[in-house]
Amino acid sequence: MDWHLLGLSFITVFLSELGDKSQLAAIALSGRCNSPRAVFFGAAGALLLTSLLGALAGGAVAELLPTRLLKAIAAVGFAILAARLLLFNNEPSADSEQTS
Repeated sequence: MDWHLLGLSFITVFLSELGDKSQLAAIALSGRCNSPRAVFFGAAGALLLTSLLGALAGGAVAELLPTRLLKAIAAVGFAILAARLLLFNNEPSADSEQTS
């Protein structure tokens, strides 16, 4: 097993998951129920399954496309998301509030 890759994957996913909407949903669920253990196991199982699907899909795509192209696609995708967040106003305009 590649321990460096294991550690890098753990740190990357751990840091990206801190404070995201799935963690906030788990907080809300555990606050409303009497079994935080069930919420933990449900959330952990969901994260494991989505990570497994992502790793399998990534491995399959890596067989079809070169790594350099995959990195370029990911970089362009993140750049588009960043530009959209920075440049486009997502707040409703006064016109749309009046028609609602």
